[in-house]
Amino acid sequence: MPGNSERRGKRVVSKKGAAKGTGGKNRQSLAGRGRTLPADERPWHKGYSGDEELPQKTARKQANELRAAAAQGRAPKIGQPGTKRTAGKGPFSVKKSGAAQGSRSTPRVSPGRKSTQPKDGPELLVGRNPVVEALRTHVPATALYVAIGLDMDERVKESVRTAAERGIAILEITRAELDRMTGGVLHQGLGLQVPPYAYEPFADLLAAAKEHAAPLLIALDGITDPRNLGAIIRSAAAFGAQGVFLTERRSAAITATAWRTSAGAAARVKVSQVTNLTRSLKACQDEGFIVVGLDADGATSLYDLEAAVGPLVVVVGSEGRGLSRLVGQTCDLKVGIPMISEVESLNASVAAAVTLAEVNRRRTH
Repeated sequence: MPGNSERRGKRVVSKKGAAKGTGGKNRQSLAGRGRTLPADERPWHKGYSGDEELPQKTARKQANELRAAAAQGRAPKIGQPGTKRTAGKGPFSVKKSGAAQGSRSTPRVSPGRKSTQPKDGPELLVGRNPVVEALRTHVPATALYVAIGLDMDERVKESVRTAAERGIAILEITRAELDRMTGGVLHQGLGLQVPPYAYEPFADLLAAAKEHAAPLLIALDGITDPRNLGAIIRSAAAFGAQGVFLTERRSAAITATAWRTSAGAAARVKVSQVTNLTRSLKACQDEGFIVVGLDADGATSLYDLEAAVGPLVVVVGSEGRGLSRLVGQTCDLKVGIPMISEVESLNASVAAAVTLAEVNRRRTH
């Protein structure tokens, strides 16, 4: 029919021409930029461990991470500059002169995965007393850091001599470098790199305590501050306790901070980690121990604690909530420390020290 464009069998042909290719025009933009560098090869990452000059920005990142790790009682997630050869590798170049020092050259590298340091990595123990105590008790160590120009008192001389006798590497570094490694923590010019703390199996801890005429153990119910942990261990050593045990979870661990607070006592007092504190306390009771929990509202006064002269486990509650419900129910006695009414409670480590001092007084008089 005239005027009808809908003819059957009409052949439709596209008016578009042949598809045009890039002809290699954008080939360079499509090419890969090479491998993504790992964190320990990126000068601008806090995990950098290369041998090129460390940018000031990276040094600040590492210092901030060291401070945060010290406050939280964990291993710092930073690299060890100078331990990995990276000079001339990768797309980063660090300029060493002019106002552009520490600048980054193109091309940029896509951000990769965060550098994660193993939880069981080495710790840096600092301070003259902790270092010399650790060396005296043969705590495993890998390196001794000594600040250049350090005043060589008897503790420093003994530390250097002992480290040399044991074949421990002795590294002389600047105070600024030691400050950076410790995150500003007071180090007194001395630092000892120690491997992860070796916890005592609980069964061995209990068996060793039973060998004493009047065994004394300390249980920690949720102590999360490594400084409190270190202070309690120090009090345990001072007043003759045979060991300390704490939970694996929701509890502070033996870190460099705890080492330093204990003033080296962590090398002399055995510490055990347990999975279930209530079950461990019941195991102590089965072996003849009296379990005493510190509680501000305890029915028994510390000065009336007749059980102090026998096998005893002193349970110290957490900094905030004190004893947990199940642990409190497991205790044979709840003991309170008499105080002036205006003061509600003592710090956990102070309460432990006061209690251990009274137990020691009763046992020695």
